[in-house]
Amino acid sequence: MDKQRRNFLKIAGVTALAGIGAPAFVRLSSASALASEQGAAEGHAAEAVHGAPVEAAPQGVRLGMVIDMRKITEQPELLDKAIAACIDAHNIPQFDNRKSEIKWLWKAPFANVFPVESSYHLAKDVKETDFAVLCNHCDNPPCVRACPTKATFRVKANGIVAMDFHRCIGCRFCMAACPYGARSFNWEDPRPYIKKYNKDFPSRMRGVVEKCNFCGERLALGQEPACVEACQGTGAIVFGDLNDAQSEIRQLLDKEFTIQRNAALGTKPSVFYIV
Repeated sequence: MDKQRRNFLKIAGVTALAGIGAPAFVRLSSASALASEQGAAEGHAAEAVHGAPVEAAPQGVRLGMVIDMRKITEQPELLDKAIAACIDAHNIPQFDNRKSEIKWLWKAPFANVFPVESSYHLAKDVKETDFAVLCNHCDNPPCVRACPTKATFRVKANGIVAMDFHRCIGCRFCMAACPYGARSFNWEDPRPYIKKYNKDFPSRMRGVVEKCNFCGERLALGQEPACVEACQGTGAIVFGDLNDAQSEIRQLLDKEFTIQRNAALGTKPSVFYIV
């Protein structure tokens, strides 16, 4: 068994223990109590001393992703494959009307993805390449704090910012709170616009917010995220445990210079970019 496979089996075990194993996560009706319990627990995760939050030492599994834009610049089709795999895995509707667009993994130019980074005399390759954009699964997610029903919550066991679609009331507070524009609202019934239905993942309904879930349902089965699998063998997207010094993602981060989206906000994104 290769190292990468062992890592995903380890992550799968933690994911299942966290309560987002495939059966519970896909049948969202059984996850309602879990969402409330986990969301409330997360709200008290950081104890305060004299009003200042205490930084806990890293422990357990902390999932993250590195996107190597050098590889995607060399092979732009990799990003198309990753997006297509994400769409197929999660029944993402394909609306003709851009206003209704649902985005889990999508393309955007450097200046939009990194508005606080200088674009002055930007390298031509960077300027002309579409960047991969998705939910950052932050350590300190403002969307979780903004959600009044705990429909969005952070799974303490692995850091995934997950959603219970059945608890979502469509208030869109999470969308207003997210500084990365990583959430989409279903303005109309998405089901007629699903081109290829995956019976293993629930479709949504009108009035519900959705976003990337780091493929929690696939991790629970010992599988890689769909986008990672689509780029397998290229190194374009690397996924793993940020708390494991021996993991592929940590070794890559220790070696390469990376940037994050608007890290100064203090959200602590778990998605890193090599530019």
